[in-house]
Amino acid sequence: MPMKANKIEPQSQTRKQKKDTPWILHIFNHKCFVTTIIGCYSCHWKIRQEKKFKHGQCCSLRERLFYPYLVISFCMSVLLVFVWVESSNEYNGFDWVIFIGTGLWFFWSIVLLSFLGILAAYTSLLLVLGILLLWEGIELYLHWCHKTLILLVIVICSFFFWILFTYWKDRWLTVGLSLQVFAPYIHLSSIAMMVILSWPLAFYLIHLEGEARIRRYQMTCNERKRNKRCNVLTKLRALQVAIGLPFFLILLCLYLLPLGNFSPCVQEKNKLAPKPDFFGHRGAPMLGPENTIMSFEKAVEHGAYGLESDVHISYDHVPFLMHDSDLRRTTNIKEVLPDASLTHPSLFDWDFLSSLNAGKWFSHIKPFFGMKPLSKADRERAGNQKIPKLTELLELAQKEKKFVIFDLNGPAPNHSLRALYVRHVVSIILDSQIEQHLIFWLPNFEREYVKKKAPGFQQVGRLLPVERLTKENITRINADYKNLFYNGMREYRAANISINLYLVNEPWLFSLAWCSRIPSVTTDNIQVLNEMTQPSYFMTPKYYLLVWILMDILSAVFIVAIFYFHWWKESKQEKFLKSTSIHTESLSTSLGTGNSKNQGPSCIPIDPVSRVTEIPWTHAALSPALTKNVRKYPDSSCVSVVPMKKASKSEPVSKTIKTPAPGEGNIRQLVPTLKASESIQAPVQESAREAIFQSLSAVKANGTFSSIDVSHPQKQTERPSNTKSSEESLSVFITSSPSSSS
Repeated sequence: MPMKANKIEPQSQTRKQKKDTPWILHIFNHKCFVTTIIGCYSCHWKIRQEKKFKHGQCCSLRERLFYPYLVISFCMSVLLVFVWVESSNEYNGFDWVIFIGTGLWFFWSIVLLSFLGILAAYTSLLLVLGILLLWEGIELYLHWCHKTLILLVIVICSFFFWILFTYWKDRWLTVGLSLQVFAPYIHLSSIAMMVILSWPLAFYLIHLEGEARIRRYQMTCNERKRNKRCNVLTKLRALQVAIGLPFFLILLCLYLLPLGNFSPCVQEKNKLAPKPDFFGHRGAPMLGPENTIMSFEKAVEHGAYGLESDVHISYDHVPFLMHDSDLRRTTNIKEVLPDASLTHPSLFDWDFLSSLNAGKWFSHIKPFFGMKPLSKADRERAGNQKIPKLTELLELAQKEKKFVIFDLNGPAPNHSLRALYVRHVVSIILDSQIEQHLIFWLPNFEREYVKKKAPGFQQVGRLLPVERLTKENITRINADYKNLFYNGMREYRAANISINLYLVNEPWLFSLAWCSRIPSVTTDNIQVLNEMTQPSYFMTPKYYLLVWILMDILSAVFIVAIFYFHWWKESKQEKFLKSTSIHTESLSTSLGTGNSKNQGPSCIPIDPVSRVTEIPWTHAALSPALTKNVRKYPDSSCVSVVPMKKASKSEPVSKTIKTPAPGEGNIRQLVPTLKASESIQAPVQESAREAIFQSLSAVKANGTFSSIDVSHPQKQTERPSNTKSSEESLSVFITSSPSSSS
């Protein structure tokens, strides 16, 4: 009979589809994505077929041993960034310490923050790239350059941690205080993060469950490997428990965390204490040069409760305002007398000190990062500031009825008032005629003399035990804000001791002091904190309870839905594969008797299922038992071989080509021999299962494939040509490559 061929897809139609494909899909496709992540991770930028790893073998032993170092570097760098971000209240002090050592003023704190951020971003990127490669099933191979940098990151982070544990132990108290403020928000954010992580976790756990079910189903078909596969099932179950159990334990702890959570910012509004008062630290150093009359006046304009300063005594016994132990940073002494720039301020006469400019530097160097620029008038005014006397500050405080608190710095060892500077300063204060109750006396030296000489001074102590403060009749203390970490300093408040915290610049830290019922704080950022009408991150217990319960319910619903979705998707594929396997086994059993006879072409051995993924598919690869006459028609899509019960090599084989109509049931499962069916029962990889599922779905949806029926003449005489029997016919489906379709 004449042969009729029906092509699957014309070449013109293929070109039309390629032409209609958006340009972005030609550039940004899956292969481009995989090549990019491989190039970033392994520094291999050539597009090639990457090696897929087997189950449980994601990389070599060397890579598995090095991967924990990547995780450690990520954790260390992220922790350092978090600690330094929460220490933003100390940035100015850090810059000042670096200036003392180098003599160069710069925002070193921001440089360090940027550097630590780069380290954290680098390690995070490598970790994400590794996870993406595992998701794609590609073996991990980290380039040696990355490995060297990872080890360098660990060394750098270890150095910074050594500094923190040796010299800056109090920074950990700052982290603890930040957790008290942000604890409710970290709790809610952590639950949201667990919901996001549940997607890949559910995918992996359900995939392991499906793998275990398939292997358990195959055990009934191959009892010889039962012990080995039982061991594999145990490993799969152990892997599920090792991954899933920590996730659900952490999730349970997050659900119950508010039961043991304490945050001072979660309280009733009627129990909230009044807003703390402000002491301007060296005035308002973000609005004017520190320790100048302009700075103190700016602090008064923004509602300062008191004024804080630092006092030195000149060589001719004049108390003046200066913080540093030299004049380099806040004066122009390098221009006037460069050789004496490192000399102690108490060794200069007042005439020389009063001639120095104490505000010109403020117009060129910003002491605080992110401070607003000065207006033209303020810039001119700041450029004309001089070093003020202590008496000038007292006059301003008396005029504005503001309290004054200061640190009294002792003069140089060879100063004439080295032993009497406290009494001299007290006499200067009394001579200024300021009201004594406006003076908060902070120095501990000769306190008994001060009490007798000026009984109206308010004695302010340091952070001493409550018993000693009570014995010395001290009702106010000046403490570092980090001490607020210890139970909110409740024992001092219980003893009616007023607390002033220094140095509080960040709004979150001021909010914590407000919620902790602290009466006053010393700050550089008075212009911002004074505008706050209520504490930041403040919420009532009822509101937090409502958000907590709502977040727990929504997260549980989302997590259950995510697990159900992945289970439904996996079970759908599993049912399809099981039905295909059952149909194949039934046909193989029915053909068992026929295989013992000489049936020639009826027994067509096939390769394992994993070969379906080979591209392009060929007739020779999938049906090696077909004759050359049958294989020479590459355009056909369906090859049907009808064997004869009694083989006869001398009889010719007729070939007929027909185009079946869609829906006639011409799409049939490939029936292998018994030997081939045993090879199919091997563990099915995920990529092969996906390829089979997509290929068979496309065949069912299309229904436009042609077929080649090869039948024996003797059989054609015994029964009609349209007779179909599962025992005498086989259908082999072969999808043609684009090149063969033309």
